[in-house]
Amino acid sequence: EEFDPFLLLDEMGPEDLAPGKAQGAPDHPHRGFETVTYMLSGEMEHRDSAGHAGRLTPGDVQWMTAGDGVVHSEMPSKAFLRDGGRMHGFQLWVNLPRRDKRMKPRYQEFPAASIPTGRSADGKASVKVIAGEALGAKAVIETRTPIVYLHFTLQPGARIVQPLARDYSAFAYVFEGKGTFGPKESPARKGQAVLFSRDGASISAA
Repeated sequence: EEFDPFLLLDEMGPEDLAPGKAQGAPDHPHRGFETVTYMLSGEMEHRDSAGHAGRLTPGDVQWMTAGDGVVHSEMPSKAFLRDGGRMHGFQLWVNLPRRDKRMKPRYQEFPAASIPTGRSADGKASVKVIAGEALGAKAVIETRTPIVYLHFTLQPGARIVQPLARDYSAFAYVFEGKGTFGPKESPARKGQAVLFSRDGASISAA
């Protein structure tokens, strides 16, 4: 309730899996929100009750709007299950506005090559723009709930300030390395999340 529209962030892995050991999520229902799957490594295949099917490989994004309801499965690809390898990715759950709770389910799927990227003037910070805008790049994905979803990579000495609407909820999750965040330069390291207050119009990290 205090962090709407974000409902959940699930980090899948990282895990190095032997052949035949990969697992997924068999048929299960979603309704009234969106799931955003972003793969860093590994391969997943999905199918749903409406006959939609697709495949996610490293760097790909799937934005599923469950709307009025859908039953789907998310399973490792046959090749990944056979060969094994590193599985790592994220799934973000985004609440839908009341007006969209009963909309027709839909998918937006984008390969890694189509995700816009930006870079800071000094070259020390780069970003993959899944939703919103950053460092001169604008996302190609349409969102029902206005959000910004960014994958930043910061080199030592990098500093970025990301403008946001004043009423936005905002958080950062560190999955490699460490950094400092916000005006007080609060530290965070791998596996930690940083929650930002709503008393400003930007977030900063270094």
